[in-house]
Amino acid sequence: MNTSKIQIPVNIGVDVGKANLDIALHPSGEFYSIPNSEAHIRRFVKILKGYSIERIVVEATGRHEHALVQACDQAGLPIIVVNPISVRRYAQAIGVLAKTDRIDAQIIAKYAATLKPEFKPIPDKTSQKIKDLLTRRGQLLEMSTMEKNRLQILPKALHRSIKSLLKMLQSQIETITKQIEQEVAKVDHWRIKSEILTSVPGVGKVLTYTLLSELPELGSLNRKEIAALVGVAPINRDSGKLNGKRRIRGGRHRIRTVMFMAMLSSIQCNPVFKRFYEHLKAQGKIPKVALIACMRKMIVVLNTMVKNQEPWRENMA
Repeated sequence: MNTSKIQIPVNIGVDVGKANLDIALHPSGEFYSIPNSEAHIRRFVKILKGYSIERIVVEATGRHEHALVQACDQAGLPIIVVNPISVRRYAQAIGVLAKTDRIDAQIIAKYAATLKPEFKPIPDKTSQKIKDLLTRRGQLLEMSTMEKNRLQILPKALHRSIKSLLKMLQSQIETITKQIEQEVAKVDHWRIKSEILTSVPGVGKVLTYTLLSELPELGSLNRKEIAALVGVAPINRDSGKLNGKRRIRGGRHRIRTVMFMAMLSSIQCNPVFKRFYEHLKAQGKIPKVALIACMRKMIVVLNTMVKNQEPWRENMA
């Protein structure tokens, strides 16, 4: 690749596969394919530094993009991880239905140049490790729930096997939970944030660690921005004389899921959120809508607490 001739700003799209990275540059139309290995990525990142790059965009694939993302971030290159659904909708909107690795990389590059997705903080290694541990903990909990359900419906002859597996799963859950706590304790600002967040009745360690790893913006945004980022801000659906129901959409789904479970606990043990929830129901709000409103109130309060570095007080909500 001859980098000396490339001075115009470029947007780069990367189609990530387990074995290869397919890379397209826009508007030059150049295309490259390299093995998805740390050694090849390091060499390619050095080459990329010779370009005037506006942004490098990759789709979230689960894990296969991590080596590239970390390498670009450490090299100071502007890399963004986006939702694959957004890219696919963009492709459909411009009439591209064909799908190959090369076409996908080109579409991602055009998506980057046209829609200019916003930059988000790339999780550091500790954040990523905690995120992975939380994911694994969730998987183990899901398996445990499935086995508990089987215990209710399968014959007693199989109960010994099920109980043995449940015991093993519980041991694994406890081990991973301790690992998460150890990782959080290593980082002073995470430990301080953890203490602030868990001071709220109903906010447990799982929600706290989820917010720390997946919402680094907590404490740096205003109330409307943080609610929209999580996806608990209602969106208008009005057209002409029609006033549609406002619904939540977008945002960070995993955070919202964990917050929903935490709020089920909060409305039982936290008098502030319990009163707010009952007040909303008394106004005619259905339980789910009332819960979402409580979640919005909670994330705003948590954002303020972290911003001001102060623990929970009932009068702050």
